[in-house]
Amino acid sequence: MTFIDDILNYDSLSIVGLQKNTGKTVSLNYVLDRLPIERKRIAVTSIGIDGETTDQVTRTQKPEIYLRQGMYFGTSEMHYRQKRIVSELIDVSDENTSLGRVVTAKALTGGKILLSGPSSSSGLKRWMKDMHRVGIELVIIDGALSRMSLASPAVSQSMILATGAAYSTNMNTLVQQTAFVVDLIKIPLTEEANLKLLMPIEKGVWYIDDEGALHELSNISSLSQDFRFEGMDRCKTLYVAGALVDGFLEKVRKNPKLKTCELVVRDFTKIFVSPQQYRLFLKAGGVIRVLQKSKLIAVTVNPTSPLGVTLDSDTLCAKLTEAIHLPVYDLMKDNVDVCVPQTYKTNSVCETQTHTMKCN
Repeated sequence: MTFIDDILNYDSLSIVGLQKNTGKTVSLNYVLDRLPIERKRIAVTSIGIDGETTDQVTRTQKPEIYLRQGMYFGTSEMHYRQKRIVSELIDVSDENTSLGRVVTAKALTGGKILLSGPSSSSGLKRWMKDMHRVGIELVIIDGALSRMSLASPAVSQSMILATGAAYSTNMNTLVQQTAFVVDLIKIPLTEEANLKLLMPIEKGVWYIDDEGALHELSNISSLSQDFRFEGMDRCKTLYVAGALVDGFLEKVRKNPKLKTCELVVRDFTKIFVSPQQYRLFLKAGGVIRVLQKSKLIAVTVNPTSPLGVTLDSDTLCAKLTEAIHLPVYDLMKDNVDVCVPQTYKTNSVCETQTHTMKCN
């Protein structure tokens, strides 16, 4: 059994790459090829551009996206005109992207397509709601962790993370960096009262006092190098709507008035701190929570980098599994190999299961 059955427990899924060429599109195609479309109505979109034959940065060959008959998709007007499938037009939204409005359609034949959907979190949420409203049971988002991305993968209920040698050709570094991202993805949600109060706020630094009152710190930016926390003796929750960076986290850690204050960010993609500062904060008793998160289902690996360096797949899967305690898959092998964490079984730390499902 792979993670396909797990996906069916959620109404939305993001497939996210830590870097270009880490196998995100391979993971997406793997999922699209195996989901039981006779049991669930499925729609797919992208918060970037995916399905190109050549990477525009590295000039390396990329896998194209293949949709099966009956799947729904959302893409820009420009890429809808370039589609290589027969489709039924469902909707043309008011959501504008740099490539035109977002077009929603149903594939009447199988074929290849370029995806470029909503480019903001609010636009993505609206599109997802529209899809669920018309009976779509599973929305799949081709996501991104880039700082340039305005749409967070944390808006989905579940997530698959793609990593690999393109992220780092040093295996130990790759494992450590991937494990740190996994730790961030797993940060728990803040309490319900904070969710209701803070979710509408998208800018600035705020705090909630011990009586539940909300205050804006209008003189503080989380990116500023020179700021002071004043008048916050009764701070219970400190909220950073934008990016959380090392300097801000260090200031919070060293301020005795904030020692028992819960630090909240919108989601893990807003955290741009070093592993060292993050661990120092937690070791000092600091607490970080998020307003929205996804359930990380699995991690996939591409052991080959665009530079031609290939890491040993079995060793990489085993080390990653031990570090993150989640199934790790190399989907490019003829038979899909999966390393299963010790908690998933009774014997050895890592074992390989062979799957006979076909790979396109």
